[in-house]
Amino acid sequence: MHPSNGQAPLARLMPPRSVLRADSNDPPRLIVLVVAEEEFDWSSSFNREATATTAIPSVLDAQRDFDAFGITPTYAADWPVIEDPKAAEVLGGIAADGRALIGTHLHPWVTPPHDEEVITPNSFPGNLGIDLERAKLERLTKRIQEVFGQSPTIYQAGRYGLGPNSPKLLAELGYKVDLSTTPPFDYSHQGGPDYSQFPPDPYWWDEPGGLLEIPTTGAYLGFLGHDRNLTGAPKRAHSLYRAATGDSLRWTRLPGVLARFGALERMRLTPEGFSLQDLKRLTRSLLNRGTRIFNFSYHAPSLKPGCTEYVRNDSDLKRFHACCRGYFEFFLNELGGQASTPIEVHEHFMNQAATNQD
Repeated sequence: MHPSNGQAPLARLMPPRSVLRADSNDPPRLIVLVVAEEEFDWSSSFNREATATTAIPSVLDAQRDFDAFGITPTYAADWPVIEDPKAAEVLGGIAADGRALIGTHLHPWVTPPHDEEVITPNSFPGNLGIDLERAKLERLTKRIQEVFGQSPTIYQAGRYGLGPNSPKLLAELGYKVDLSTTPPFDYSHQGGPDYSQFPPDPYWWDEPGGLLEIPTTGAYLGFLGHDRNLTGAPKRAHSLYRAATGDSLRWTRLPGVLARFGALERMRLTPEGFSLQDLKRLTRSLLNRGTRIFNFSYHAPSLKPGCTEYVRNDSDLKRFHACCRGYFEFFLNELGGQASTPIEVHEHFMNQAATNQD
């Protein structure tokens, strides 16, 4: 499927040829991203009118945990959130106190200008023609600056939908960090990007000091997922996983069998759909592979029961918060890690590049 906005089909987003590695003697770093977006039915069609933001005040509960662990999260806000005075006031108050950063999250179907057809492929911002993607990014970036008093420099594309034009456009608008890629997940069956061969570690999209990519942390675990290329991306695991989850084998429940026997399992560093033990296993596995930068993320609507499939009631919400606290305790205390912001990670690799040039 191709974009339906009058533009020619775009080229495929290609994985990087090399990645950045933090010194193995340095403590692992944890960044936390909360996607501050509107509430909508993820299993239904996209709707320009679905713009409720009633879950945003619930970030205050999560923020208390961030404060307790010394974490400065990034709230990536989209158009409906910044256009809701109450929601913007909640996020703006936290940011004004220096307890959080405000980033950008682009959902095309609810962000002006509304010049594209509302269909699944166009829900990925990188599928829009370059002029329309630029126009939406410019409007959203300018509006965030007006509402919060500073230009955002951190971005995550809605639906993880980065495209070939996106890094260039973000750099032109002054962004320093992108958090959109989500290896090893593949959205090509919906017309979106395929991150199955992307690495879990950061890299520069252009020259050192430019736009830094910090992937949403994820990986294949298990003995069938250990075959990797030079950047740490899986070689054959995705093909095996895709075959196991295909329509012809769906009745076998093969993914569960593979996971149970420690053969192959796909995970993301989020409390949405994964247990605390899952997140610990994922982290330890990636640490053993050399990963030192971890990106823990979730969506703000999961902080209010009934807004996402992950938190349906108060009991789910208690487990959700407990999972987050348990992971922060594990990473920051048991592993001896440190909390960082995306901008601090950007500065770290800028300094590393400068040192290497001396």
